Amino acid sequence: MAGNRRGRSATAAGEEEMTAAHGETGRPEEWENLRRASPGNDVNVGRRERWVSAVAGAAMAAYGLRRRGRRILLPIAGALIGRAVSGRCPVNGVLGRNTAFDEGPSSPVTSVRRGGGVRVDERIVLNRARGEVYRFWRNLENLPRFMDHLEAVTVLDERRSHWTAKGPAGSRVEWDAEIHNEIPNELIAWRSLRGSEVDNAGSVHFVPTENGDTEVRVVLRYDPPAGRLGAAVARLFGEDPSRQVADDLRRLKQVVEAGEAG
Repeated sequence: MAGNRRGRSATAAGEEEMTAAHGETGRPEEWENLRRASPGNDVNVGRRERWVSAVAGAAMAAYGLRRRGRRILLPIAGALIGRAVSGRCPVNGVLGRNTAFDEGPSSPVTSVRRGGGVRVDERIVLNRARGEVYRFWRNLENLPRFMDHLEAVTVLDERRSHWTAKGPAGSRVEWDAEIHNEIPNELIAWRSLRGSEVDNAGSVHFVPTENGDTEVRVVLRYDPPAGRLGAAVARLFGEDPSRQVADDLRRLKQVVEAGEAG
């Protein structure tokens, strides 16, 4: 795998390439879905973080009050509760960080908020012509053949499809998605529809190599049902999203190069 995919961190140029592919205007805010605060609004802590701060502050205050030797924790608890109530964090202000986004997406291009969820960027080179690989992927019902977490993809029409995936503890997770941008033999970009159990958006790029092979690049951002905490817990159990996608691409390579793509 190491010889087939180029592991590198996302650069600004790469992000611009991705945003241009995901929206006709190619503006970064359309992909990242950034909601800018109105003038004079210095709230910079999101709703989820405020709840976490409130719970952590209350627990710390209770612990400090029960144990005299731990009362040094009370000012920290007060700061956390103040952060939760006001929605303002001086540290966020210094770092230029703002997580105070609305619950729903603001862009028609993506269903995942900026700063929310998990981002995956993986690639592999297949010893097949670009058109062949594109056609295999474009038939979305082929995806469960190499994506281990998928149980089924049902095509509803030319753009929309229904996805069923394996969830935790034997459960199932379902959502509807649509292809919102497509360049034949080059790009397929999708997003989940409103009301989905898993908000996700992404794209797959088909890039010809000098020797006639095809590099497949998958860029995915998704928001698991339990948010970032759920993703972190999943990694503890060996369910690293990047590793999962890399494994899926290796299976794609086996299927396509074995001549089973038809």
